[in-house]
Amino acid sequence: MQRTQVIRVVPTAVIGSGYVGLVAAACLAELGHDVVCVDIDHARVDLLQSGEVPIFEKGLNELLSRHRGQRLRFTYNLSEAVRFAQVVVIAVGTPQSSTGEADLSQVEDVVTCLASALDCYKVVVEKSTVPVLTSHWVAKILQLNGVPKARFDVVANPEFLREGSAISDFLYPDRIVVGADSDRSRQLLRDLYQPLIDGSYYKREERVHDEFTAVRRANYIETSTSSAELIKQASNAFLALKVSFINAVSNICERVNVDIEEVARGVGADRRIGPHFLRAGIGYGGSCFPKDIRAFRQTADAVGYNFDLLDSIEQINEHQHYKGQGNRCTWSRIQERNRRHSRVSRNCDRSEHPVGRRACRSIRSGRHE
Repeated sequence: MQRTQVIRVVPTAVIGSGYVGLVAAACLAELGHDVVCVDIDHARVDLLQSGEVPIFEKGLNELLSRHRGQRLRFTYNLSEAVRFAQVVVIAVGTPQSSTGEADLSQVEDVVTCLASALDCYKVVVEKSTVPVLTSHWVAKILQLNGVPKARFDVVANPEFLREGSAISDFLYPDRIVVGADSDRSRQLLRDLYQPLIDGSYYKREERVHDEFTAVRRANYIETSTSSAELIKQASNAFLALKVSFINAVSNICERVNVDIEEVARGVGADRRIGPHFLRAGIGYGGSCFPKDIRAFRQTADAVGYNFDLLDSIEQINEHQHYKGQGNRCTWSRIQERNRRHSRVSRNCDRSEHPVGRRACRSIRSGRHE
């Protein structure tokens, strides 16, 4: 006789009803938890309470309609939501500051406000994209605001959502990364994701279906909080690297009359590399990669490491944008403006072969053209 999986309902507050927060709130309700989603924007909360959806994301409207007023509700009362919850998920924006760092002011405001509402033990979850060591900073803010350390744990649980497939990415993830430094907080996060960890969600007839993903158990990875924070930054940086790499290769292809699509298909057939993010074009953009690359660079600078590979990723990407706009600005001029640690020289000797000795000299001298 098959055993019925018993799901422990975890009361959860999601702070922020933007793209990440709204998707997380809807999907956690879909897993069977009681969720309250908080936002300081009264008009946005009223809109959500009335049944409207302020953003478009495939499947989101259906999930909100299914759970609104039952497992999922919306409020602008932060204290009430935090007192209700065992898990408090912070999902507010972390835009790029004028210095290139992640602007954590919204996170700081939320943490300061929720301190007075932590009346018993709760797990505070970073879902926003933040630099490494932010969890320690959050804990310090709570303690400075009078919250005893025994009353909370801070957990890093980064999101890996793509616009257009965020619901599927949440419920059928490549991996769930949870960074926690105590057994108590680890167990509570396991309870939160249990239907995905044990695969019971994928056996439900009323589940959200994903035609591209086989029914399975989620790959659940537990790490330290700092490791989880760094996993998010490193993941986005590596994806941006693949985009810039194939675009750099495409520039070589243009010069030797080779089809970049054939090259990309051959490179991507290697299972160690894979075909994803190997499409040459105008480069990456959007709201995540540009700011995350710069924030990661600022993190490296802060700990004294010269991560100049990140500079190259940005420079190649900017070059593609100029190409896409029909601008005649050359690759060397972009480098001259952006590179901090090397000078561009255009006085390399040319060899008979179009790349041979010239390329080798450039590599040996640290010069690029």
